Amino acid sequence: MMAWAEMVGYWPFVLGLMVTGVASGIAAGLLGIGGGAIIVPALSNALLLMGYDADVVQHVAVGTSLAIIIPTGIVSARAHQKRGALDGRALRLWVPFIVLGTFVGGLMAGLFSGDVLRIVFAAMAFLIAANIVFGLQTKVMGHLNGSSLTHRLSALVVGYISSLMGIGGGSLTVPTLVAFGATMHAAVGTSAAIGVAIAVSGTLGFIISGWGASELPPLSLGYINLVALVLVAVLAAVFAPFGAALAHRLDQKTLKYVFAAFLVLVGLNMLWRVLAG
Repeated sequence: MMAWAEMVGYWPFVLGLMVTGVASGIAAGLLGIGGGAIIVPALSNALLLMGYDADVVQHVAVGTSLAIIIPTGIVSARAHQKRGALDGRALRLWVPFIVLGTFVGGLMAGLFSGDVLRIVFAAMAFLIAANIVFGLQTKVMGHLNGSSLTHRLSALVVGYISSLMGIGGGSLTVPTLVAFGATMHAAVGTSAAIGVAIAVSGTLGFIISGWGASELPPLSLGYINLVALVLVAVLAAVFAPFGAALAHRLDQKTLKYVFAAFLVLVGLNMLWRVLAG
């Protein structure tokens, strides 16, 4: 195992993690996504450049991203709560089932190859972006807003997919809540809180599924890399309130298009990794 002092020699990796922390924190507050859509590709690319196995790299990136989202999501959710943008009913309906779905996804992650996780990530990013722009989900699910069962089933599915993507669920939770009648601002704020539940459950699943895995980066606990966790989490938590403040200065239409464009870029980057590999 590599000592902490030896990690100083990897200053480009450390610098990259710091930039990732700032960007993911702002994204967490702005879009309610927990920052995972930035953290996963950034951390995956950094570890690949350092020579780690492609399959292990994606699992570590996804697992570590979930762990990082815990403090980021807490700070972001509190910032939105102060602005009255949390839906208590949605939280009560979603949290228990999203925790279950995420934990199962985390446990099953070790069964999939790194490329499978990348393809899941890219495909879902494109699908979510298209849904935001064209509003397909609202047309299909909008009339089910009052159905508690639909909320719970949605939470279960969102939790499972979010765990495999390494995101806080905002990319799925936000458009789903909007389809159920929430405003964009309320959906973003509530999503940030739901993301904390996803992150805690998913992190435990990735620690268990990665326990004893070979060729892990130094200072890893299962599929959770502690170096990335500390550096990115601290900076992300500090910058999340800035993103939340920015979100409330933008109108809902602008926020939707920013969200969609961001997801397309992330999906293209992840798909390129699969094809280039």
